[in-house]
Amino acid sequence: MTSENDKTKAADAVDPKLLEILVCPVTKSTLHYDRESQELISKAAGLAYPIRDGIPIMLPDEARKLDN
Repeated sequence: MTSENDKTKAADAVDPKLLEILVCPVTKSTLHYDRESQELISKAAGLAYPIRDGIPIMLPDEARKLDN
C-alpha cells in the first residue's frame, strides 16, 4: 500500500537523464539539483529554477535569485 507521502515524492522526482541534459537558459552552464528545495541551481547565473510536480520550470522570470 502506498501513502500520500510516497505519491508526493514520486511526483516531485525528476528524471536523472533529464538533469544530465538541462543547462541554465541564461548562461548555458550546468545546473545542480537541490532535492530538498526542489530547485535546479545555476551558480553562474545566481538563479534557482523551481521544479513543480516533477517538471523543471526553466524560465528566467520564474527563477529565484540566490543570496550571495
